[in-house]
Amino acid sequence: MSIKSIAAKIFARKIYNQTQAWSNKPVATQFEVFKSLIQNAKETEFGKDHNFASIKTIEDFQKNVPIRDYEDLKSYVEKVKLGEANILWKGKPIYFAKTSGTTSGAKYIPLTKESMPFHVEAARNAILHYINETGKADFVNGKMIFLQGSPILTEKHGIKFGRLSGIVAHFVPKYLQKNRMPSWETNCIDDWETKVNAIVDETIKEDMSVISGIPSWVQMYFERLQEKSGGKKISEIFKNFNLFIYGGVNYEPYRSKFEQMIGKKVDSIELFPASEGFFAYQDSQKEKGMLLLLNSGIFYEFIKADEFFTDPDGSGPKRYTIGEVELGVNYALIVSTNAGLWGYNIGDTVQFTSLAPYRVIVSGRIKHYISAFGEHVIANEVENAMKEATAGTNIVINEFTVAPQITPSSGLPYHEWLIEFEKEPENMQVFAEAIDDSMRKQNIYYDDLITGNVLQKVIITKVSKNGFQEYMKSQGKLGGQNKIPRLSNDRKIADNLK
Repeated sequence: MSIKSIAAKIFARKIYNQTQAWSNKPVATQFEVFKSLIQNAKETEFGKDHNFASIKTIEDFQKNVPIRDYEDLKSYVEKVKLGEANILWKGKPIYFAKTSGTTSGAKYIPLTKESMPFHVEAARNAILHYINETGKADFVNGKMIFLQGSPILTEKHGIKFGRLSGIVAHFVPKYLQKNRMPSWETNCIDDWETKVNAIVDETIKEDMSVISGIPSWVQMYFERLQEKSGGKKISEIFKNFNLFIYGGVNYEPYRSKFEQMIGKKVDSIELFPASEGFFAYQDSQKEKGMLLLLNSGIFYEFIKADEFFTDPDGSGPKRYTIGEVELGVNYALIVSTNAGLWGYNIGDTVQFTSLAPYRVIVSGRIKHYISAFGEHVIANEVENAMKEATAGTNIVINEFTVAPQITPSSGLPYHEWLIEFEKEPENMQVFAEAIDDSMRKQNIYYDDLITGNVLQKVIITKVSKNGFQEYMKSQGKLGGQNKIPRLSNDRKIADNLK
């Protein structure tokens, strides 16, 4: 065992003990974060507009600060972009992370000197928890690849602008610089297809031990590696590749395809990063869900998804704090952060899988659902249905999305599943029925619609090879942090794919 591996194990134990200290007192930890946020922002323009000086309790905060999305916060953000200080947070942010908004066009999310270190530490700590639990540390001696956006930044009014993954590339620790791939020059390539080909050329003969990225784009990297190598399995190309780190989308729909391409099972670590904050990471290979980071400069609130669009008393839906959440309930995630986001709806929904410690899974998007007939189907349900329908079969899925068909040319309306197969089912009708059965077991409203002959059962439409990649390319969203929504309440994606 190398000195580097030994040092990693010692450091991993230290971080594990630190995590135990705050995760064992979750409510107190969150209240300390809350008090610090209010204290640091009370002299900002936002703080003065919302009476931060008089806020003593979480109830005070909830009365003074309504839930906001990006559009609601945009007037403050625009002032910050123009170089004004003390608007959302003390001073000025050091970065703006540019993201593709689904409803607001481009969004600019501030990153401050207080918030930025947590993005880096969380990614590091996820790996250290894996080392501490498994005892596996030899991978630190191999090469590690992080598929990410370009690190090239622009600057206006003393603030740098770029993609989050490109910004984070500037913070890779020195002890990882020699192991990290691709090269800086290759990472700066903006066109995704050109970039992937260059990454393949750089890495194909290296000893890659860790590969990280959004599954859909890592899949593209693997496909190009196989083309270049004459069809070899990834484990033949990279004999010491044993750890896959991912985030952004659920890995389960991709798992069978990945294991087929890799040629063996590898360990994986799930992350929950976003421009708004690094919220959670998988801290255990044995437990379901990701550890919610309660001490990272973020104060969390939760709104039950089925209450989100209600307003019973004129003050908005009830906002729950960490000590009030329940297992298995679908919550919209609301954050207030040391980057100057306040009562901010990030758009993601989560479910708790454990309350000691608090672990979550990402269940979908509050605006990404199908409820054309009142069924309110969410991403977690369609992903579970796909997992169940393919379990124990040879079916391999590359990508899929689901949309309602409200006005079919004949017959009842239905949910259309648009699927790109790597290996098709022998009987498509049996496969469709397996999906439909799973959906009916998970969602009572959907079951009622089928039983009541309001909807007909699932209909599957095959998408041609690379059809999803071509769609993303046509939208200017190929690669990087962009991903296909698992489902939508309209047919914009479905009709484009068809």
